[in-house]
Amino acid sequence: MMGLEYFSFSDLWSPVALVFTMAVGVLYTFVVGPWRMHFKDSEPVPIRKQVVFLIALALLYLAQAGPISLLGHLMFSFHMLVMAISYFIVPPLFLYSIPGWFWKWLFDRKFWRPFRPLTHPLLSLFLLNLLFSVYHIPAIHDWIMVHTTIHAWFYVVMFIVAMLNWWHVYCPVPEWVRVRPIGKVAYIFGNGLLLTPACVLIIFAGSPLFAVYNDPQVWAQAMQYCVSGDPAQLLAQFEGPQFFNLLKPRDDQQLGGILMKFIQEFMNIWALAVVFIQWYRHDRKKEDTPEWDDAARVI
Repeated sequence: MMGLEYFSFSDLWSPVALVFTMAVGVLYTFVVGPWRMHFKDSEPVPIRKQVVFLIALALLYLAQAGPISLLGHLMFSFHMLVMAISYFIVPPLFLYSIPGWFWKWLFDRKFWRPFRPLTHPLLSLFLLNLLFSVYHIPAIHDWIMVHTTIHAWFYVVMFIVAMLNWWHVYCPVPEWVRVRPIGKVAYIFGNGLLLTPACVLIIFAGSPLFAVYNDPQVWAQAMQYCVSGDPAQLLAQFEGPQFFNLLKPRDDQQLGGILMKFIQEFMNIWALAVVFIQWYRHDRKKEDTPEWDDAARVI
């Protein structure tokens, strides 16, 4: 399917990453299960949250080390699917499924205090969208894609920034909330607005923008990131990415931009719904309990 039969099991599934992902999943189930009593103020984690964590972990693996990752080197539309899964779907699912008491155990330490300014909501809002937009400047995108180490670290930084970005929408530690409900609504709209220019330029470009999906030589260099052996052999056998692409390059590029924007807006609508529901519950709680601490349960 889509030419994946030409790649080995190792190319498709990255066994080391697969084992690591499974180990993280097992570790999570132990931390929220039998090891929970070792954490201060820990509470039981509902099964639904544990399932959501494992789903998010599987999605991240598929996008960054599994078949979707490989397809992301063959078609721009799958590249944008990788971006959407990694930075707009997985982070909020992790924040939902990892309990607040674990986040407090992890970050309530003196070591992290100098880094607190980096978690300012405005910085988190602009930084993710800036990194995404700059990354998709064609010359920068192609350069990062053919430099394996830089490519890997850039994706790690993007994921950390995405977690910080979503943290201010769904903060799992009530006493660490820094954005009030009305501010969260503006924050979510800001996220959608700031990403729009990059998507619009990609969707409405008059010609293919990215050499890595159109120039066979650049494509062969980029394939070093996810294919074992000499990528030049793939180039000799298949004559470039067009062999695998089901669409014309410009159509594939447009589909990628549309897919990215659609998924982001879907997640934004979901986030708005969560914010409004929590806002409503908070107000009801205040009405029912006048002495309710307004600062304690904003989210």
